[in-house]
Amino acid sequence: MPTAVTEVVKSLNQAESLFGLQRALSPDFFPEWQRHLPALIPGEAATLDRIKTSYLYNSADGSLSESTINLLLVSPLLYLSGLCDPPFKLRGEVPVEIQVEDAGQILSGRIDALVLHDRFWLVRAESKQARLSFPMAIPQALTYMMGSPNQTDPLFGVVTNGDAFHRSPGLPLPLPAQQAIPIIIV
Repeated sequence: MPTAVTEVVKSLNQAESLFGLQRALSPDFFPEWQRHLPALIPGEAATLDRIKTSYLYNSADGSLSESTINLLLVSPLLYLSGLCDPPFKLRGEVPVEIQVEDAGQILSGRIDALVLHDRFWLVRAESKQARLSFPMAIPQALTYMMGSPNQTDPLFGVVTNGDAFHRSPGLPLPLPAQQAIPIIIV
């Protein structure tokens, strides 16, 4: 019987141990997110400012729920980035099961937002309540990334608690022990 991901993988160390991952601490590990990026056009900058202002206004009275963070941040950013338009397909609350070979168990959960292109996972977003920190969401996101049916192409993940974002670029799976998935806070 499947076990909830959140019941088994509660720390980054557990995710690394369970899947043979290792942290890449070099800022040069994933240079694509730093170099040769197109400049924002004025409309995009204005939209980002509006998203930020809306989030700050709505969070001023206290923590926001995961679904509110999805409405205020994740959805508008997916639209702004073009990930809701052809050729991409957006899916929400996608059930996922991960077979852990060495432990002989199946982990299950639901992905908040998944962007697909030709049945390949391109981006998955995991939102957490604003009062929760990244150390609680990153292991869950990495575990879900390990459940991708595409075992050859890179996979990219995004985690947010509303106050900050974390991008997890990935490598083709399965990963040999010497390869790494970078943990980059942006």
